[in-house]
Amino acid sequence: MRKLVYYVAVSLDGYIAGPAGEYDFYPFDAEMAAWINQRYPEFVPTFARSHFDMALDEPGTRCDAVLMGRGSYEPGLAAGATSPYAHMKQYVVSSTLGRIDDPKVELVESDPVGLVQRLKKEEGGDIWLCGGGKLAAQLLDELDELIIKSYPVVAGGGIPVFAGEFRPTLFAPTQRKEFGNGAQVTWFTRA
Repeated sequence: MRKLVYYVAVSLDGYIAGPAGEYDFYPFDAEMAAWINQRYPEFVPTFARSHFDMALDEPGTRCDAVLMGRGSYEPGLAAGATSPYAHMKQYVVSSTLGRIDDPKVELVESDPVGLVQRLKKEEGGDIWLCGGGKLAAQLLDELDELIIKSYPVVAGGGIPVFAGEFRPTLFAPTQRKEFGNGAQVTWFTRA
């Protein structure tokens, strides 16, 4: 059965982006980028692949579908990327976006839980939850694994990693790797 995997960058104070969706405050580390890109090439947006000497259609190692909220989709859209992960099946969950003018991206206007439950039953690789915090909170009961890139920076405000009701949910760490910039990648599975 396919798993839903939330792979996301997080500040020390639990934010995935600034108040306006900013994410450029995370300290870049070439060693970390190379390591992650080799391990999870599917997480590199199509428009950024040439920068990392990756083929546009380079297959992923784990996930073959990506699920994102409107706030995660719009930064690429603003840069002219209507299909930010063209190498994967893409779903955008939004009740306010109206429509998406790219046949490679499916708009899901309601019931993200039902979508994930259906996708988990289908053949294929795992499903990457790209963000954002509201969608992650809605899908908390469906999350099987977290891959958290935690950076040594305090954002002070913004979009939380989970923006929802108080609902403690246990996950167990299974692996951790630290990089020269002080960032860590930690893998968690549902406890």
